[in-house]
Amino acid sequence: FVYVLTAYKEKMKELSVLSIICSCFYPESRNKLAHEFEDMEVRPINKRASGQAFEVILKPLSPVSDVAQNLPSPPKRDISLEDIEKKLEAAEERRKSQEAQVLKVLAEKREHERDVLLKAMEENSNFSRMAEEKLQSKLEQIKENREAHLAAMIERLQEKERHAAVVRRNKEMREEVEA
Repeated sequence: FVYVLTAYKEKMKELSVLSIICSCFYPESRNKLAHEFEDMEVRPINKRASGQAFEVILKPLSPVSDVAQNLPSPPKRDISLEDIEKKLEAAEERRKSQEAQVLKVLAEKREHERDVLLKAMEENSNFSRMAEEKLQSKLEQIKENREAHLAAMIERLQEKERHAAVVRRNKEMREEVEA
């Protein structure tokens, strides 16, 4: 039965898609859809509520097709011990080759991981060095600002002291002139 359906599907592929589509829209072409193949005949059945229906009629097998279906299988050759050993050696070589390939891939992964780790360490050290340099320059700037601020305060105090000295001298001179 499966063979029949498979053969039917193959034969239906030979029909043009256009003729199948046209048969759905034009009822007169549906009646012409009866086809005969070498081993079957396909006839449409009256339209049903569920859709299109076909009747597949199988023809008796001809002697030519019977011979084609019963082809003998090629004789199995005897497998010798040498053949088995060769196959085992080839399998061992394939296994070793596959293992070497896996080891190569793992070594490449390890190398990549090591490179990534080295690069990360280098970037980390560069970042640390840059941060330290930035901190040092910031501390130097703060120190310079503090020294400049202290110098300015000392200068103001000295200016006040000079002004106070001038005021005292003027006061003493007034007192001497008044006395």
